Amino acid sequence: MYLFKTIKNLQRYLLACKNRNESIGFVPTMGALHEGHISLLAFAQQHCTLTVCSIFVNPTQFNEKEDFDKYPRTTEADIALLEQNGCKVLFLPDVEEIYPHPDNPAPVFDFGYLDKPMEGAHRPGHFNGVAQVVTRLLQIVQPHHLFMGQKDYQQYKIIDKMLQITQSPVVLHMCPTLREPSGLAMSSRNIRLSPKEREQAAHIYRALLLVQQSMEVLPPKQARMAALNYLEQHIQNAQPEYLEIVNAHTLERVQHWKDAAQTVVCTAVRVGNVRLIDNLLLPPQTT
Repeated sequence: MYLFKTIKNLQRYLLACKNRNESIGFVPTMGALHEGHISLLAFAQQHCTLTVCSIFVNPTQFNEKEDFDKYPRTTEADIALLEQNGCKVLFLPDVEEIYPHPDNPAPVFDFGYLDKPMEGAHRPGHFNGVAQVVTRLLQIVQPHHLFMGQKDYQQYKIIDKMLQITQSPVVLHMCPTLREPSGLAMSSRNIRLSPKEREQAAHIYRALLLVQQSMEVLPPKQARMAALNYLEQHIQNAQPEYLEIVNAHTLERVQHWKDAAQTVVCTAVRVGNVRLIDNLLLPPQTT
């Protein structure tokens, strides 16, 4: 595996690869890698002849400094895991390499309603930071394909819209969420959970499944309340920030299952001091 810390050296290498007509797949990460990230790498390897992974903890997408400071950083273990799984190129820049002129204004995108609900409402400025860093990384890597996980569903929709706005030729792929045996979505933040908290956090996915199971007998509003009640009953001192059933394309809340061809239930829950997100795409309904 080749490891690059500077844009200049990375781009020199990638230019040679493109001159050989290699297709480049890109997996951007913030490190603290787990099997979910490795599944993205595997998808990229299936579609492309060269896979580039980046590790960069982006300060502009954290609206809480404490969250940024506590974000897990396991660089040596990450490098070993990528090597073991056949990653060809790792881009490992520092903040100054990505943002050499920090006083320059970040690009501003009009995402319409997509950045308003859920994460947008509870993490002001988060998606501006996400769009800023993904735009920058795409400018640097210039991949043919971009691979992102479903766990960050709203982020996926934001990046999809950003690519449309910029008329980017990059093909975006959404890869399924990987889960622990308990159902807990794999996340870099899971390592901050105590054993008891990890056990309780598994109820987040079960609450989403409860919504799916309720579709035949309850309208969305009542299914949502049932899921929130479930979380409060099964997670000690549960702190759900939101649990919303929304149109999978517009992210607008649905009042009836037939309001959208595809719906998704999304949630963010604090378990102890750890904020976890998850979602579940729901089967289409006609009634």
